[in-house]
Amino acid sequence: MSTENEGTAVPPAPSAPPVPVDAPTPSAPDASGGSAPTAPLPPVPPSAPGAPEQELVHAGHAPAYASAGSQDPQGPGAPQGHGPGESQGSAPDASWPPPPPTTPSYADPGSGGGAYSGGSDSGGSGTGWGTTYQQPAPKSGRGGLVAAILVAALVAGGLGGGLGYTLAKNNDSSGSTTVSASDSGGSVKRDPGTVANVAARSLPSTVTIQAESTSGEGGTGTGFVFDTQGHIVTNNHVVADAVDGGKLTATFPNGKKYDAEVVGHAQGYDVAVIKLKNAPSDLKPLTLGNSDKVAVGDSTIAIGAPFGLSNTVTTGIISAKDRPVASSDGTGSNASYMSALQTDASINPGNSGGPLLDASGNVIGINSAIQSTSNGGLGGSGSQSGSIGLGFAIPINQAKFVAQQLIKNGKPVYAKIGASVSLEDSSNGAKITEQGASGADAVESGGPAAKAGLKPGDVITKLDDHVIDSGPTLIGEIWTHKPGDQVTITYERDGKTHTVQLTLGSRTGDS
Repeated sequence: MSTENEGTAVPPAPSAPPVPVDAPTPSAPDASGGSAPTAPLPPVPPSAPGAPEQELVHAGHAPAYASAGSQDPQGPGAPQGHGPGESQGSAPDASWPPPPPTTPSYADPGSGGGAYSGGSDSGGSGTGWGTTYQQPAPKSGRGGLVAAILVAALVAGGLGGGLGYTLAKNNDSSGSTTVSASDSGGSVKRDPGTVANVAARSLPSTVTIQAESTSGEGGTGTGFVFDTQGHIVTNNHVVADAVDGGKLTATFPNGKKYDAEVVGHAQGYDVAVIKLKNAPSDLKPLTLGNSDKVAVGDSTIAIGAPFGLSNTVTTGIISAKDRPVASSDGTGSNASYMSALQTDASINPGNSGGPLLDASGNVIGINSAIQSTSNGGLGGSGSQSGSIGLGFAIPINQAKFVAQQLIKNGKPVYAKIGASVSLEDSSNGAKITEQGASGADAVESGGPAAKAGLKPGDVITKLDDHVIDSGPTLIGEIWTHKPGDQVTITYERDGKTHTVQLTLGSRTGDS
């Protein structure tokens, strides 16, 4: 920070008052009783204390004497006020002494202000730091005042020396009088619920997954510790390359790497479970939250390895719930369907399979897909689109059930209604097709839909209270339930609306 002076530069002040020449002896009093005329005071030179001081223009709030790198024309370190005994003019002429100077406010014994307060003192008559200096009327006793000024200068010099010695003795063993600031800012406390605290607790339970096929192809994703036995939950599309004899590794933030194997994977849910080989005994599973209780606007924290940058933490909010999303694993076959949690936390390729946490550090979802301008998703091998603030996570209530089934049976179990629906884009609902896949019946004989009286051509518009606008939306909504759950189906037939109760069936494995 620097200071500038307007107009002519102020010449440097001497470090001590000039030694006065002998003053002429005053004449004896007039016999008539009047006072004999005294020697006239010399005219005040333009730079003497009686002349108006140059106005200081400060940059910022720091006082001029504390400014580093000052461009003041008086030179570095020169004070901007005028102390006792200072003079702005050149050497005195034969008419010395000049009128005695006044005591400035920063040296006034009665002043309530500090030496560098920058304002007027409490006495009300002194000047503040850097303000215009006004010359008071001269007083008698010039010789005594000069002596007093010299004594004051010696006392001030002694005080400064004593203070410097004390500071050096108490604060600087090297002998320097410089007082340095403490190099410690104190302890930093990161309270529970802060992002830093959640990240510190959650990162040790996340892993970066490397999956490689037998042909050497593969990619990077994320997973998190599900239990103390070494099971890691992630996305199906993260480990798909390593399913048939490929190589799988999981690396913790501390650098420890473990070989792993696929326990089970659910292509339709896009959930997979792997298990660490020679898993450590000190694994700490992440706490699972309740995704049904999540509200739009809740804070979110995502952990992953975007573009291979392991242990990355990003934040956002829940932007929407029950968002129907269909994504693929990049192979062009079979899509995954979810009724997703939407978040604007930045997630990118490599975040897949990582946890989406709430503000308390509970897992509320598994980051799985992103919307992009090139229609790429996190599972696509050909797309490397980045985050545009539209990320989607599988709700943890659904993922937990799927993971438990995979650990228990090695295969996923899907809820079903027993009817084929059109996957074409629509805003009217999910239409039951006239013909099922591979020539099968559109409505499975003896299945849940048949028992509820549904027929080909019926258009399903609601499942419980959730609006159904297409076939993928219906599938994603059904898969948030478990086999055996009872749901309410609203459908249209021949222009009329009907409602029916239906108990969901089950299907094991991907097909």
